[in-house]
Amino acid sequence: MRDYKLVVLGAGGVGKSCLTVQFVQGIYLDSYDPTIEDSYRKTIEIDNKIFDLEILDTAGVAQFTAMRELYIKSGMGFLLVYSVTDKQSLDELMALREQVLRIKDSSRVPMVLVGNKADLTDERVISVEDGITVSSKWGKVPFYETSALLRSNVDEVFVDLVRQLIRNEFENVAKSEMRNPSLANLSKNESKISTQSRNERNGDINNNSNSNNLRNSGSKTSRKYSSAHPSRSSTPLKNGSGNQSGKTKRETAAQQGSSNKNIDNQNGSKGTNGQSQRQSNTNTTTVNKQKKKNKKKKSLCTIL
Repeated sequence: MRDYKLVVLGAGGVGKSCLTVQFVQGIYLDSYDPTIEDSYRKTIEIDNKIFDLEILDTAGVAQFTAMRELYIKSGMGFLLVYSVTDKQSLDELMALREQVLRIKDSSRVPMVLVGNKADLTDERVISVEDGITVSSKWGKVPFYETSALLRSNVDEVFVDLVRQLIRNEFENVAKSEMRNPSLANLSKNESKISTQSRNERNGDINNNSNSNNLRNSGSKTSRKYSSAHPSRSSTPLKNGSGNQSGKTKRETAAQQGSSNKNIDNQNGSKGTNGQSQRQSNTNTTTVNKQKKKNKKKKSLCTIL
């Protein structure tokens, strides 16, 4: 938001305060109270842009004219107000304009010529043509007749002054670029660099979003694959690695089968040896029993 400082100048009693208060607050002051210095602020939208205006209402009484130089130094645009019912008020503006140009040290200062109290038709002593003539002498300065009572052309004079300030700023920038083309090229290069950096940032953001989408889609696919084939790996192997793993699995199974056969043979031989050993033990016990019976028979025969 751009800030502009506007100064309202004119003789005493021409309606400077009524004009300013009507623009800022939308009310009309029906009583006259000589102003020493009043400052107002107003935010306004002009051409789709917002501006913060500081409006300085200055004194028109002769004893406070020494303060005008300070107002003019700090001001950026000026409303020069006279009353259509007072011929002398227009004459005083001639000296005021010369003072503004001298202090600002420029022949082109944003200003608007304002003929106030246009509603007092019976008391008018300055015609519209007189105001246009003065405007032409001043280099076709914008000229308006206003009425603070009726709020006629009140907003227009302030808006016109702000637009002059905007045009002056653009012209000053263009002149500085023509005098220093290197600065203009530098500003263009800076704008290009800033545009490229913005595009690169946008490209990085898009790449990151695409990679995230790919990762998310890959995780979803792997989850679907693993759920459909729970005994298989979610990542498929290449053909070479699959064949090698299949060969190794078959070799391992064959080795395990041969080892199992050896174990079975060993178990079978152990079972056969056990059976023969049990048979020999049975025969031995039978022989022993027969020997005992023969001894008993011999002993009985001896007794008899």
